[in-house]
Amino acid sequence: MSIENKVRVRFAPSPTGGLHLGGVRTVLFNYLFAKSQGGEFVLRIEDTDQTRYVPGAEEYILSCLAWCGLTPDESPVHGGPYAPYRQSERKDRYRTFAEQLVASGHAYYAFDTPEELDAQRQLIPNFKYSHENRLQLRNSLSLDAKEVEELLATGTPHVIRIKMPVGETIGFHDMIRGAVNFDTSLVDDKVLLKADGMPTYHLAVVVDDYQMKITHAFRGEEWLPSAPVHLLLWEYLGWKQQMPQWAHFPLILKPDGNGKLSKRDGDRLGFPVYAMNWTDPKTGDLTKGFRELGFLPEAFINMLALLGWNDGTDQEIFTLDELIDKFSIERISKAGAKFDFEKAKWFNHEWIKRSGNEKLLPMVKAVLETHGIRDVADDYLIEVLALVKDRLTFIEDFWEQASFFFIPPTTYDIEAIQKKWSDEKTNFFNTIIPALTTFEPWKTEALEQYYKDAILSSGLKLGELMLPLRIMLVGGKFGPHVFDIAKLLGRDETIERMKKGFAAILG
Repeated sequence: MSIENKVRVRFAPSPTGGLHLGGVRTVLFNYLFAKSQGGEFVLRIEDTDQTRYVPGAEEYILSCLAWCGLTPDESPVHGGPYAPYRQSERKDRYRTFAEQLVASGHAYYAFDTPEELDAQRQLIPNFKYSHENRLQLRNSLSLDAKEVEELLATGTPHVIRIKMPVGETIGFHDMIRGAVNFDTSLVDDKVLLKADGMPTYHLAVVVDDYQMKITHAFRGEEWLPSAPVHLLLWEYLGWKQQMPQWAHFPLILKPDGNGKLSKRDGDRLGFPVYAMNWTDPKTGDLTKGFRELGFLPEAFINMLALLGWNDGTDQEIFTLDELIDKFSIERISKAGAKFDFEKAKWFNHEWIKRSGNEKLLPMVKAVLETHGIRDVADDYLIEVLALVKDRLTFIEDFWEQASFFFIPPTTYDIEAIQKKWSDEKTNFFNTIIPALTTFEPWKTEALEQYYKDAILSSGLKLGELMLPLRIMLVGGKFGPHVFDIAKLLGRDETIERMKKGFAAILG
């Protein structure tokens, strides 16, 4: 398939900070659509606003996409036929199109200083530069041609603004929302080219989408108010026939109340809203991410896909390949999707259960290292993982669920058994502990049968002697099957723990 016929989508973030989960979902829906159509996914960095540029943010975005497994086909790092993929490196090409719009009467030079505009804002509440006041301001529409020439010739700072028409209705077909229309009289004359020669988002996105042959432009619904400006630019530049098909995704909403989910909501309710940890280089403030909390990328992607989309069935667990196979824009909801952190945790729990132990091994080793545990044999770790992973919501939960496999208990939940302790139980453990020193084979089923037979021979009840054994081995009323624990700990460690635990019970 030639590039002219291929589906081409793009994600075009500004490198200004951490990547919100809404941004990752935008990447995901773009990626799924492109791959489901045999197309290409482009990452373009929109860094034209140098005042908001944050060092390290671009690398962070690329790292997030790599962690999620959403690798661009073209990007500043991967290259491609339409390089460069940073807008700051494409600066020279934008002025040509801005000047073309001025020459055709669809844009104009504006020489107003920042101080003059601030004065207008002080005088007029909700001031906006538009058809209502453009002739009272300093621009090439209100000044005579000679004065404009002199101002340009002397290098007077200026911007180029679009000249929005009055009283027209323009619209487009949104692939999610259907027909969307706008009254041009309600839209202000947006800046297209700034005084420093950099384009604004409005001009750059249209020029870049045209030059990069983008066929479908998908973005969040917060960008809908910009649509009339972009529609006119596609028309005024003579590219209307090449305009991409558009879709505006619904917002991800806060769990309580209404409105878009924000970082503040995450801080308030105790969950991350960024894909990965982000440290602000200016303030040093750390914002935690899903990855560092212990989310698997498969779970994170699966959870995001179902925020506003479903395949029409009850299926909830999807691999990336399954999402590609089943994805369609038509199944995206128009309404916003409330973020549910408990549901997000459920996805992670399910994906941990489904993941191979070998895959989880490096993550588990990292958890152990934070607690000073190193040089544990892989085979042993895999056996431990097999016993506890069904209990994990996050990878970090491994320590809470399995620490006793690596360090013996230092405290014991004596209260759980003390009230029902008896001399008969003391006699039982005085007998069973020495007997285990020679017991063979040291396997789960054999140990369990031997222990239960010993209980029956003693005349005691089975349930009364299972919990004391567990408390001796792990310190409390938790953990997997107690004889699986004994088998993994091995004979010497099991007997040593039984002796210490027994002594603690006797006081």
